[in-house]
Amino acid sequence: MSQDPGTAPLAELRAQIDEVDTQLVDLLARRLELVFQVGEVKGRHGLPIYAPDREREMLDAKRAMALDRGVPPDLVEDVLRRCMRAAYTHEKNMGFTRQHPDLGPAVVVGGAGKMGALFARMLTLSGYDVRVVERDDTPEQVAAVVADAGLVVVSVPIHDTVAVVRSLPPLPRHCLLVDLTSTKTEVMAAMLAAHPGPVLGLHPMFGPDVDSLAKQVVAAVPGRDPEASAWLLDQIRLWGARVHEIGAEDHDALMGLIQAQRHFSTFAYGWHLAHEDHDLTELLALSSPIYRLELVMVGRLFAQDADLYYDIITASPASVALLERYHDRFDECLDLLRRGEREEFVARFAEIGAWFGGHAERFLTESRTLLAHADASR
Repeated sequence: MSQDPGTAPLAELRAQIDEVDTQLVDLLARRLELVFQVGEVKGRHGLPIYAPDREREMLDAKRAMALDRGVPPDLVEDVLRRCMRAAYTHEKNMGFTRQHPDLGPAVVVGGAGKMGALFARMLTLSGYDVRVVERDDTPEQVAAVVADAGLVVVSVPIHDTVAVVRSLPPLPRHCLLVDLTSTKTEVMAAMLAAHPGPVLGLHPMFGPDVDSLAKQVVAAVPGRDPEASAWLLDQIRLWGARVHEIGAEDHDALMGLIQAQRHFSTFAYGWHLAHEDHDLTELLALSSPIYRLELVMVGRLFAQDADLYYDIITASPASVALLERYHDRFDECLDLLRRGEREEFVARFAEIGAWFGGHAERFLTESRTLLAHADASR
């Protein structure tokens, strides 16, 4: 049997590609070594993990270089962004400069939970004396732990937070009391009533399983004596996160849209899919990249804690009212289809597009990148 004439040159080219790939792996290893050194320098000098201006400047320069060399700039940016993500993950294990050198013990109430454990770990990496209080601890044990505390962070389930705050023993007057709950109005009122000292509300806008806090967002709700909590916000920025300050009522109103409505819509969509009862494997086999991505985002919800999501959706009476308005508008949109109102549908479509404005085109561009990644990962 004769050999395909293209086999030999193809094998040679593949061998050269393998050699280049080996060089790439060596270069990536070298890059991570340099990242380790960068992390040490940042830790010593109190510099944040994430420097957006430096990142944008570097990406712009490398895109221009790629264009000059005939390499797709998007390819280079994709590779570099993936490298930077690995770098941020690598740097998260470095120590951080302690922003409040004289702070007493930092106590995390609920420190064995995932989010509490994450904050306990980050505070420990920043050089603080971290202590943990759990549900099984007696009131006497809790009182002893917080007696000289400089910071108390409450990280417990949403439905328990107010009760836990009210049950805290008296804290030192200078102690900063903080919560990590996703709703703020009621919790802030409880903290301000329970503690006469500085109070701050925090809401990490990410889950506890993030690779790094770089580029993550933490909502900060001022309570009492903002100057006394400025060090903690600076500390969080050093960890790489962006702090967004907002009032409690505005926070809760926006969380209705960002969390309650989104999670409820996902729950209802998942319930509908399950009751339509088509084979999921077949759905995936026929999925376009965008529908597969949608299924991924829906399905991931049901791999998590149902109680947590019920608490998020129902945390505020205002959220339930928001969902009722959403239901009414859904019915209105469905009625357009029942009546065959093409022109009205197009008019509504244009109205919504006008509300999105220039963001619509930007989102279209961003979504192409996401879809390309989703398609490549299949």
